[in-house]
Amino acid sequence: MHGFNGAGTVLGWQVLDPDSGAFLFEGEWREIRGTDVDLRLELPSGDGPYRVQVAPVADRERFIVIDARVADGRLEVEPPEVASAAGLRRARLLQAIPKAFLYPARSLWQNHKLMASMVRRDILSRYRGSFAGALWTFLNPLLLMLTYAFVFGMVLKQRFGADSSPSGYVLYFLAGMLPWLAFSEAVGRSPYVILEHRTFVKKLVFPLETLPVNLVISGAVTELFGLAIFLVILPVARGRIPATVVWLPALLGPQLLLAAGLCWFLAALGIFIRDLGQITGFVLTIWFFLTPICYSESQSIPAAIARVLAFNPLLILVRGYRAIFLEGRPPQIGALVALWIGSAALAVLGHAWFHRLRRSFADVI
Repeated sequence: MHGFNGAGTVLGWQVLDPDSGAFLFEGEWREIRGTDVDLRLELPSGDGPYRVQVAPVADRERFIVIDARVADGRLEVEPPEVASAAGLRRARLLQAIPKAFLYPARSLWQNHKLMASMVRRDILSRYRGSFAGALWTFLNPLLLMLTYAFVFGMVLKQRFGADSSPSGYVLYFLAGMLPWLAFSEAVGRSPYVILEHRTFVKKLVFPLETLPVNLVISGAVTELFGLAIFLVILPVARGRIPATVVWLPALLGPQLLLAAGLCWFLAALGIFIRDLGQITGFVLTIWFFLTPICYSESQSIPAAIARVLAFNPLLILVRGYRAIFLEGRPPQIGALVALWIGSAALAVLGHAWFHRLRRSFADVI
C-alpha cells in the first residue's frame, strides 16, 4: 500500500457496513516503516458488502476507503479511494433521502395483512362483551356528532355564514367533524400504543412501526362510519350529493400522512415520557377549539389566535371537506398542495424519529 510516509506513523483499519455505516470490527494497528506498507486484512466469511477504512490513528479525518464484496467464497475488491469523514456523511445523507420515503411504504406493504388483522381485532376488542358489540363503531360517531350539534346548534345557537337555519349549522359542523374524528382518535391513543404491546418489543421480532399506523387506520374506519351517516343526511337536507365529492381522496391522503407522522413521533416519545398521553389529550382539546369546527370563521377572532389558525393543518382539511360536500367546489389547490408537502415531510420525519428511538424501547419498558 502506497501513499503514507513517515516512520513512526501508526495505521488503523476498520470494517463497516457500507449501506448503513454501522461499525463491524477493528483490526490490529500497524506502525509504518518506510514508504510501503504491507497491511493484510481479514474480512468476515459471510457473504455481503464490506467497507474497509484505513487511516493514521492520530488523524482519521481523511482515510483510504476500500469497498469489497464476499459472494460464494469469492472476494471482489474495488480500487481504493481517498475519502474524508465529511464526504462520507454527505454521501450517506444523499443515499438516506430516497430510503426515508421508500422504507416506510415498503414496510407497510409487506405487513399489510398483519395490519388488517390487528386493526380488525382492535375495533372488535373495544366493544367485546357489550350489548351492541361492533355496532358501537357506528353508534359512537353518531352520538358524538349529535351531542356536539345539539350543544352548539340548539343550545348555544351557533350559525355558519348566511345560513341561519339549525340544519345548515348541523351540516357544516358534521362536515368539519369528519376529519377531526379520525385524526383525534389516532393521535390521542398513540402515546400508549407501544406500552400496550410491550410483549412485542421484548420477546418477538415484530414490525413495531406498524402499530401507530394501525391507529390511523382504525381512526379512518371510525370516520368511514361517520361519513356514511353524513351521506345519508346530506341528500335529505340538500336534495343531492355534489359531484365535487370526487375530491375526497385528495383530502384523505394528507390527512392520513399527517396523522401517521404525529402517531410515529408520539408513540416513540411516549415510551420515555409516561405523562405524554395526558398532555396529548389536553393539547387535542385546545386544538379542537382552535379549529373552527363548532363555530364559524367569520366570527370575531382575536388577531393572535387568527395568526395561529393560519398554520393549522386541520383548518385546511375542515375547509376542504365543507367545500366539496356543502359548497360544490374543489378545495383550495394552493393550500392543499402545501398540506400534501407538509404532511409527507412530517410522515418521513416521524418514521425516522421512531426508527431511531426504537433501539432503546426494550431498555426502557
